[in-house]
Amino acid sequence: MRVTPILRQSAPSISAALRERVRRPALLKKLAEASDLAPLFKHDDYIGWSGFTGVGYPKTVPTAIADHVEANNLQASPDTKKKFNLFVGASVGPEVEDRWARLDMIARRYPHQVGKDVSKGINAGRIEFADKHLSMFPQDLTYGYYNLKKKHGDPKKPLDWAIVEATAITEDGKIVPGASVGATPEILQCAEKIIIEVNTLIPNLEGLHDINQSFIPPYRQPYLIKHVKDRIGEPAITIDTDRIVAIVESRKPDNTGPNAPESEDSRAIAAHLIEFLSEEVAADRLPKSLLPLQSGIGNVANSIIGGLADGPFEQVQVWTEVLQDTFIRFFDSGKLSFATATSIKFSPEGFDHFYSHWTEYKDRLLLRSQQVANSPEIIRRLGVIAMNTPLEVDIYAHANSTNALGSRMLNGLGGSADFLRNAKLSIMHTPSSRPTKTDPTGISCIVPFASHIDQTEHDLDVVVTEQGLADLRGLSPRERAPLIIEKCAHPDYKDLLHEYYERALHECLARGAGHEPHMLRNAFKFHTNLMEHGTMKVKSWE
Repeated sequence: MRVTPILRQSAPSISAALRERVRRPALLKKLAEASDLAPLFKHDDYIGWSGFTGVGYPKTVPTAIADHVEANNLQASPDTKKKFNLFVGASVGPEVEDRWARLDMIARRYPHQVGKDVSKGINAGRIEFADKHLSMFPQDLTYGYYNLKKKHGDPKKPLDWAIVEATAITEDGKIVPGASVGATPEILQCAEKIIIEVNTLIPNLEGLHDINQSFIPPYRQPYLIKHVKDRIGEPAITIDTDRIVAIVESRKPDNTGPNAPESEDSRAIAAHLIEFLSEEVAADRLPKSLLPLQSGIGNVANSIIGGLADGPFEQVQVWTEVLQDTFIRFFDSGKLSFATATSIKFSPEGFDHFYSHWTEYKDRLLLRSQQVANSPEIIRRLGVIAMNTPLEVDIYAHANSTNALGSRMLNGLGGSADFLRNAKLSIMHTPSSRPTKTDPTGISCIVPFASHIDQTEHDLDVVVTEQGLADLRGLSPRERAPLIIEKCAHPDYKDLLHEYYERALHECLARGAGHEPHMLRNAFKFHTNLMEHGTMKVKSWE
């Protein structure tokens, strides 16, 4: 389709940097100011953004839309109010998404977020949020599952708009992404109109990406990846240039902030894991270089990767979602030979180092779409070692990653279950307790029954806290529970959990229901006691 040209107040000047980055000269005729584009967005529009874990997202146009809404006081009246349906591969920067949430500009949000104001809007009922495995979200978008308006037009284009960040546009009109890929290829595929923000502040990252086209059944193709380094696509995203409405120059950095610092507990967890992996190598269940690693986000993940940089393993490979600052140290140690991900989430200092040295890393790093990076088929084929952090794990190894006290959405599932269900080794790591204002120990992260279940007992092989590591492989539920309690629970909660299990076991065996013993009347007593009394330390199970 051809789109209607934009009527602009005045033609913006073309910088030398932009002229160098946009190598298809005809597209420079579509150069626009973000402020001229803002009024084009209508209430209830379906909008897709590039970006993943706060990296590679559009910054200029979303800011201009928020400025337009705020300057014209549009949210004050039901007749002028604008709320949009927002689709992003994962999270984006708080200066755009949280601002949209504060202005009540988000009607729906899919499939993952980390903004404090966004989560407030979700839990207050102002924002409809659907949590989804990140490997599945892009394909469901191409299937048309999110086209809730049932609007007329091309059913293959459920999005009204795609606003994406690029570091360059090639001679044949292909988009070179920035430091993330995420769901950008599918968002571009599904959009009627496209706006490209070319970010000339950061380097042209051409050559860093491996982009494959997304097909729907019965035309889907296998991902022919047998090794972490294998390429299956192209270095840029192919699009229909007739759908490009405007090109905007951007010079805003990704707003990532510092990475979570390591702690004494996270270093202890890392030490337990490195000891476990060393034992697996000694038992000949893993090669000396291990198998490809996946690591989540946070201080525990930082400590694990930092520990591996100092550890005994050589020529390690990584197949993961997101790389953090400690991966730079891992690369520089010479022990990490190759890494593939869908996003690079470095701190500002980490990005400064990476961009100034990126030619030194680019031959050891590859960014793919999240549909490939999180592909269950590839994860299982490569034998990935998956390590992620939950909110809580129960005594049978069900894990809750999303909903505090069963109801309050934090961020979303992300890709943890993509990896944990399909990995060769599925590992959940968490502190045994988390601090609160009302209890010096804090809440227990090992509970009788998880208040919400994202990863089932069937998915996990190992649970580890700073207290110790529980290897659950081959164990029945009645064998797992005492081991998890003894190895992983905080000392202040260990006796309570043992007592719960023994009472449940006695009651359930007596009535012939002893496979996975629970006292349903008490299964969530840790949680209800916390809500009523500010502590999980129950006085009695009676």
